[in-house]
Order: sequence, then structure tokens, then C-alpha cells
Amino acid sequence: MKRKATKKTQTREKKNFGLISDKGDEIGTFSGAQPRDAALKAANRGYTNIVLREKGTKKLHYFTGKKELVPVPKSAPSWIKESAKKKGGKISKANVSKVGIANLEYSELARNPKELFKVPKVKASKK
Repeated sequence: MKRKATKKTQTREKKNFGLISDKGDEIGTFSGAQPRDAALKAANRGYTNIVLREKGTKKLHYFTGKKELVPVPKSAPSWIKESAKKKGGKISKANVSKVGIANLEYSELARNPKELFKVPKVKASKK
């Protein structure tokens, strides 16, 4: 009797990221395989200056984000098209760009300087 070969799908390990306020308090937790995944989730909830702390490490990831209304793609499932009718045929889409990375000095957020929790200013690039 032959066995059927089972197809293994590779899943990425999900990480947890804490959303940090300007004051250095953790105000939410988002998960994703990469920091960008968690930043997109935070941006979709309306946050624009996003500072994420990777849980279990001392890494801080800085992002700027925005949420905008875009037309529903033709390939979208029917449930998305139905819910978009309430918003005039548009859906919310998050967009983030990474600004930088920093390392915390101490594991406890309160012991670190408050400047670490501010998103650094982005230098305008010339096109």
C-alpha cells in the first residue's frame, strides 16, 4: 500500500510587538512575522507615528504610516465588496515606511530615555 505524499507548508514564526506611545508606555500589542506586518496593523487602526518594541528583545522599530480609502479591486471577495458599499465603494488600506531601528538600554521601558520613543524625522529625498 502506497502512502500519499503530504505537502508541508512552511509557516513563519509570528512575533509579538508592543506599540509604544510618545511617553514610553505600551498602548497595544500587534503580531506578525515581521515588524512591518505589525506596523501595517497599527496604521490600519489610525496610528501615524509608530514605534514598535519587539517583545523578548531590546529592539525598537520606527515607522510612519497612514490609512487611506482606495477603490475595491476587481479580484476582491464578495464580502469585501459588500462592506465597501457602506464607504462609497472604497476600502481602507494602510501604508507604512520604515524610518529606523534602535536598541533600548534597559529592558524596562520606564528606565529608558524618552527620546527613544519618538519617531525620528525623515529627511526628504530629492527626486
